[in-house]
Amino acid sequence: MTSLAQNPIYAALFGDPETEALFSAGAELDAMIRVEAALAVAQADLGVIPNEAGPAIALACAQLNIEPEALSEATARNGVPVPALVKAMREQMADLPHAQYLHWGATSQDIMDSGLALRLRPMLDLWQSRLDRILSQLGSLAEAHADLPMATRTYGQAATPTSFGAVVAGWGWPLLDHARTLDDLRPRVLRISLSGAAGTLAAMGPQGAAVRTALATALDLSDPGRSWHSDRSGLGQLAGWCSGLAAALGKIGEDLLLMTQSGIAVVRIEGAGASSTMPQKQNPVGPSALVALGRHVLGLAATFGAAGMHRQQRDGAAWFTEWLTLPQLCVNTGAILRLCEDILSRLAPDASAMAHDLQSGHGVIQAEALAFAVAEHTTLDRVAAAARVGELCVEALRSGRDLVELAEQEWPGTDWTALIENRSLGSGPEEARRFSLEAVRLRP
Repeated sequence: MTSLAQNPIYAALFGDPETEALFSAGAELDAMIRVEAALAVAQADLGVIPNEAGPAIALACAQLNIEPEALSEATARNGVPVPALVKAMREQMADLPHAQYLHWGATSQDIMDSGLALRLRPMLDLWQSRLDRILSQLGSLAEAHADLPMATRTYGQAATPTSFGAVVAGWGWPLLDHARTLDDLRPRVLRISLSGAAGTLAAMGPQGAAVRTALATALDLSDPGRSWHSDRSGLGQLAGWCSGLAAALGKIGEDLLLMTQSGIAVVRIEGAGASSTMPQKQNPVGPSALVALGRHVLGLAATFGAAGMHRQQRDGAAWFTEWLTLPQLCVNTGAILRLCEDILSRLAPDASAMAHDLQSGHGVIQAEALAFAVAEHTTLDRVAAAARVGELCVEALRSGRDLVELAEQEWPGTDWTALIENRSLGSGPEEARRFSLEAVRLRP
């Protein structure tokens, strides 16, 4: 059964064609053939194979026409596609005397892992551009609404005021961290694999390490300077990065689900989803998909991490687990980035709804600010002020009178409204503006 990302009914919601294309059979074959061609040239330049063999093999590789289906039966038997691929390549190079030097001293995992790295590079470029745009969107929202008051909630209960810009900054800070660490991740993920049958490069003799370095240079990949067949830490870091990113983007979805609830909706998402039977509804479909995709990425990343325990020099079961997990993990990560960018382009705060929400508890959300103001402007100490304000909160909720009104009755002659306003948003506006500046500086 096809995944939802590939199902035409659901693909626009859960899919990401641009990321998915990099995991297609055609893209995988092209990448592996590119590695084989570059390997032959590097070996020829270093005298591992005849000098004329490298360019001849590379030219022949550019003219190959191999259908993925032709490799299916042999792959099921061998557990890897490379033996069938090399056989098909040599058959199409039948008139080339140097075809015997194709795949010289390499092993299937070298070709597959190096080919994967070639496909991951444009994927990371794609994700970086999307993440940069998301940060730009968040930066603009934070700056524009740095002073727009709204209620915070902890444990689901109204807590203290903040600004919408500060809430947006809270969404954006972890994404800034992920954007910054993406550059550090690249050399750990985009690296050459050339280790030979059991990690020793024995078949290439003393030139093995030089061939690996030359191949890395030719393919613009990093050279780890060692074998990493059973060391999956680089790809594990990619899975961990995806997991952290998904948690941060999923948090935006979780918050938006609560911020769009009937009765307390404080944001609007243009073009929200419709119900088949309830015409009054505007369902937060996008935020729901953000959360679902985030959970799926977190689960897949955990599975991928468990596959990092390889037996001995190569472990088929662990490697197969990677194959089953990584494509969907990456497609879902691409989809959650794509979806978040779309949602933010349609998101706007509702200032009047936020103001109404702030007053919905008869002003008791200002209790903290009032307690500190009372401690500063009356004879009560901090403990006594907090206790008395707590009693006034109970009275406000019981009587339906506003907390500030009760404070003015308790301690007349002081402008408690002004004192509360001076401290109620705290550092929220400043943090919103600082995040906006950081988001701009990320990609000058």
